[in-house]
Amino acid sequence: MSFDFVARPIRVGQIVPSSNTTMETEIPALLRAREHVAPERFTFHSSRMRMKKVVKEELEAMDRDSDRCALELSDAKVDVLGYACLVAIMSMGLGYHRQSQARLQLATETNGNAAPVVTSAGALIDGLHAMGMKRVSVICPYMKPLTKLVVDYIEHEGVEVKDYVALEIPDNLAVAAQNPANLLEIYQRLDRSGIDGIVLSACVQMPSLPSIQKVQDASGIPTLSAAVATTWQMLKQLNLPTHIPGGGALLSGRY
Repeated sequence: MSFDFVARPIRVGQIVPSSNTTMETEIPALLRAREHVAPERFTFHSSRMRMKKVVKEELEAMDRDSDRCALELSDAKVDVLGYACLVAIMSMGLGYHRQSQARLQLATETNGNAAPVVTSAGALIDGLHAMGMKRVSVICPYMKPLTKLVVDYIEHEGVEVKDYVALEIPDNLAVAAQNPANLLEIYQRLDRSGIDGIVLSACVQMPSLPSIQKVQDASGIPTLSAAVATTWQMLKQLNLPTHIPGGGALLSGRY
């Protein structure tokens, strides 16, 4: 894939839950930061799936709407498409991100505007593997049953979850209202002995971007989030360098 960056910016499409207010801020913030050190420019385009409460029933209903969203975004001829709800994918069954990505990419192809598809769930898994992480500790905003699904999903993909914190926030807008500065204290509750990395937010709705580099610097442990991993995977799909200042280890440009 190649682009005339002067003639047209890269179009980034996102499929987001209707109540998500974070992914459309953190991914643009990361890619705007990249614009200070690289020539490519980006525009951002979204389609929404209905969801208010972070419970399995709503997540399953929302996921069924993702095909419509992929078609809408392919109408805009986006260059890459991200499914921005980690727990929706992980709650649908082990390894489901592969099925979702293939189905949504096929939807863009049949619409005549093929675009590579990234899911935040798959991006997190791929990011952990890219950095060679075998054992991590994780922070989630979800209720404990959904958090356990996330833990099981990560472990099924070959990465041990040494410890986790479940903040148990059922309302999706309340998740977005969390202060990312609080993560500088919350991460200290994690058992960090012998781990390779910290997943500071295993949720694209819980803000964490201002704290990624701070936690990494304070802990000395590579730190990432679902949003960071999604951005990294989008850049990989676009065949672009993955260095973004302040984005933590995964966006150092080494992976």
